[in-house]
Amino acid sequence: MSHGLLLPQRGDDPVPLAVRAEELGYESAWLGELWGTSSVVTLTRIAERTNEIDVGSAILNVFSRTPAVLAMTAASIDDASDGRFRLGVGTSTPKAVEDLHGMTFDRPVRRAHEAIELTNALLGEGRVQYDGEVFHAADFPGLGTDIPVYHAALGRANRRVVARLCDGWIPHNVPFPELPSAFDYIVDHLPEGRSPDDIAVAPYVPSAVSEDPAEARDAIRGHIAYYVGSGKGYERAVASRFPGEAEAVASAWQAGDRGEAVSLVTDEMVRALGIAGTPAEAREQFRSLLAMAVIDEPLVTIPNNATDLAETTIEALSPQALAEEPAE
Repeated sequence: MSHGLLLPQRGDDPVPLAVRAEELGYESAWLGELWGTSSVVTLTRIAERTNEIDVGSAILNVFSRTPAVLAMTAASIDDASDGRFRLGVGTSTPKAVEDLHGMTFDRPVRRAHEAIELTNALLGEGRVQYDGEVFHAADFPGLGTDIPVYHAALGRANRRVVARLCDGWIPHNVPFPELPSAFDYIVDHLPEGRSPDDIAVAPYVPSAVSEDPAEARDAIRGHIAYYVGSGKGYERAVASRFPGEAEAVASAWQAGDRGEAVSLVTDEMVRALGIAGTPAEAREQFRSLLAMAVIDEPLVTIPNNATDLAETTIEALSPQALAEEPAE
């Protein structure tokens, strides 16, 4: 099994890291988007600098871009990459949607469902007619291209959207031991004609590698605290295994005590939600994930608070490094 890489959104230009990832054998390079730079522009640059690695958005939110814009964007990057693009979307958080984009975080699951359904239609063949509760489209031709659509769904209602409409699922902050049951829920809601094999499971795997394992674990602690404190959906996902701990971390973060929030992330949480340690330790942990039947393509995720460890982490967990070091 190969695996992908979720590039850091902050720090140095991620394009050279994506080029290096291709050299190291990664199957895909993904980039998120919150604030500061357009991932669409950067992914296009990556597409033009690489030859074989897939490129993907993880994620573009369904509030700041209409389905038509998502479809045109996906088709354009797919063309620039010679058919290597995967469109990852999600609802994001009220903070990002309301305080950055100035929109109301209203009916996020319904919006995700219709955005994905209409985007798929606009990417397809024939003329598109669509009348939803959120979106409408009338008499425009489809773009005639086949692009996989992934959804970063966490809650049950959003996972039903994955079951009905998506080619892939990108879970984030779902503890690794909880992934099988979380995916079983998707399988239980597959419509007739769809099978579990139709959905690729590509979880974020927050990863930090350092010769100082405590430094690596602290990087993952900071990543977990940020997400648990910043979005109720992330808190609920972590709480599926760590209810009391997730509540305590979120409360401290939202009270403004960021240091306390980070310190409340336990070593057990780090093990269940990320990869951290020396190169050899991290590879052993990563191999355990690769052995999980539910995972199709784990995405090595570089925390934005650990960009100084990015190159070390990318190289230590690369397919090339895993192939060169025999499993114990």
